[in-house]
Amino acid sequence: LTATDDDEGMNGNVKYSFKKIPRPASVIFHLDSETGAISLVRSLDFEAVNYYVLEVQAHDGGGLFDTAKVS
Repeated sequence: LTATDDDEGMNGNVKYSFKKIPRPASVIFHLDSETGAISLVRSLDFEAVNYYVLEVQAHDGGGLFDTAKVS
């Protein structure tokens, strides 16, 4: 994911976090709080779960945020 903020200094610094992540997904997906990159911690098993919806928030240093769904 990528979020941008035109503010300077700390207010322009964007961090990422999961807002809502189902329990099965929390042990499979990793979100890098600095880059917004989502990676797999372990393999996906389509027979166990065939669809994930993750909610990710981008926070700036000024306390503002926005949310995106990743399917």
